[in-house]
Amino acid sequence: MGQGTSAETRPLLLPAAPGRVRRLSRLHRDNSGSGGDGHSGATAASLPSTVGNVTDDQNLYINQAVVFIEDAIQYRSIYHRVDSDSLWLYRWYYSRICQWILSIAITLILVLAFIERPSSLTITSDVRYRPKAWEPPCGLTETVELLCFLVFIVDVSVKSYLIGWEEFRKTKWLMAYIVVLLVSLVDWAVSIYLSCGTTLRIRRFLRPFFLLQNSSMMKKTLKSIKSTLTEMGGVGLLLVLHLCLFTMFGVLLFARTQDGQLDKERNGYFHSLTESWTTLLVLLTTANNPDAMIAAYSKNRAYCIFFILFIVIGNLVLMNLLTAITYNQFRGYLLKSVQTSFFRRRLGIRAAFEVLCYLGTAVNNDVLCVPTWTLLQVVRKVEMNSHCKKAIIERLKSYPQGGGLSSAQFQSLFDELDRESVKEHPPRPNYDSPFLQRIQFVFGHCYFEYLGNAVALANIISVCVVLVIDMEKPPDGQDDFFLGVINCFFILCYLLEMLLKIFALGLKRYVSYTRNVFDGVLTIVLMVLQVSTFAVYGFPHPGWKPEMQGLWSLWDMVRLANMLIVFRFLRIIANMEVHWICWVVVDIISILLPFKNIASCLSEESPQVSFSFSSSCL
Repeated sequence: MGQGTSAETRPLLLPAAPGRVRRLSRLHRDNSGSGGDGHSGATAASLPSTVGNVTDDQNLYINQAVVFIEDAIQYRSIYHRVDSDSLWLYRWYYSRICQWILSIAITLILVLAFIERPSSLTITSDVRYRPKAWEPPCGLTETVELLCFLVFIVDVSVKSYLIGWEEFRKTKWLMAYIVVLLVSLVDWAVSIYLSCGTTLRIRRFLRPFFLLQNSSMMKKTLKSIKSTLTEMGGVGLLLVLHLCLFTMFGVLLFARTQDGQLDKERNGYFHSLTESWTTLLVLLTTANNPDAMIAAYSKNRAYCIFFILFIVIGNLVLMNLLTAITYNQFRGYLLKSVQTSFFRRRLGIRAAFEVLCYLGTAVNNDVLCVPTWTLLQVVRKVEMNSHCKKAIIERLKSYPQGGGLSSAQFQSLFDELDRESVKEHPPRPNYDSPFLQRIQFVFGHCYFEYLGNAVALANIISVCVVLVIDMEKPPDGQDDFFLGVINCFFILCYLLEMLLKIFALGLKRYVSYTRNVFDGVLTIVLMVLQVSTFAVYGFPHPGWKPEMQGLWSLWDMVRLANMLIVFRFLRIIANMEVHWICWVVVDIISILLPFKNIASCLSEESPQVSFSFSSSCL
């Protein structure tokens, strides 16, 4: 960021003066680049001067530093208004309640597609048995739409005001946002004027834009796809040429002959150019392989050479080449995105350092420093993860009282943002009795966990054996006695295991482990289900298969219990060496959340998750 000693000795802002406009000029001069959202990531914000007493000026500097640090935490651009009123509006806009309101509005406008006419919100999709879907009265969905549009209007207005006119003209997404809103409002007004009688509603096609505009991950994905289209177009052209050539070969090879076996191949897959093209296009995905060549192969084995060459060239060469190009482009864009995010964090922290230098600047060996007490006041106002804030405050308190932090120390202090927190589990309870201590050691040992896994495996095997035996019996001859006894025995074992673990670990330590919470919740649900079964149908006995009583039949309740037992067996993943694969899958899902309609809006609160995973991949 800086340029040696001169970068730290030269002030970032000009001294405060009435009516004078201060700019983060040196950040603009020393750094150049662009952010991923269309905002300039390297251009700093202009700092309008606030005329007033010293206290107001100090509060302004502190609030500016707080906002810059929050921008760094969330990888946001610092190019926005930073006067007192704008800072308050900026923090209010990015508060949790405002982002939740925006997420709910996006969710509602996307969910409307399920209940609007023509609605598909029915239990069955079979037109023979599907009842008539509920059609909302005219004005109901339109009212919800209008409320969502009002939220979007406030959203685009606040964004446009905060970044300023100069930056607004460079942001194509915001300009498109306004155009989409205008078109949607006009189309909404036409629908209301015609009493919901219009069949073509343009605003429905534009609804996914609100999801794209609010998701930075989706924007980056679209940009990556755009940069990949050129190279993908060349490989796509090769695929089309490959299909055309083999389509012609197929029509000529399987032409009309006197041979009835070849006529089967021709009539079934190569009757015309269009049908041949469709057959080979499906064969490119191997969906109709080997059905497409069975008739010709039955006549002569040599015909398989045609299909083998087609699959090898198309599927193994061209399709893999397309995959490689796509991966290479996305990998390069991912690296660029990570670099941009890292740069934004460094830039925001540096901007906060330069601003805080005006609050009682301490100079040590001609190097600008920020007083520790000032930074401590700023960190306490910043919204960040509690463990990061605690770690930063502890490091700040370790510095000498009344001292200052240089630029390098200031940057290193916020390296805690990139470190994952280590969860500390509560201690085990202490028992005075030697007998209880031995019991605690036995049931708190990892071998007891392995024993529980063995019991769960035995339960799965026994359920499978009973189900296989019952499959050979007619419905009238099936008996739920053995399955009921087996479930009752193993559920009692699970309950005993849970109680012994709570005794050995203590309740707080027991619930601090995710696998124990998963295990305990399912055990309690199974116990409640088993008690309900006994209360309604009595205890198991030979010929235990009474008629349906209440909401569920006995078979439904036993079947639900068996499904929960099978689901509970997933607890073994925590004790296997491949459990890290599951956490990687969870991270991948968290990164891909923006591709889902609802969850993508809620995932915008923690963009550092995708950044940490991307860094680990690289």
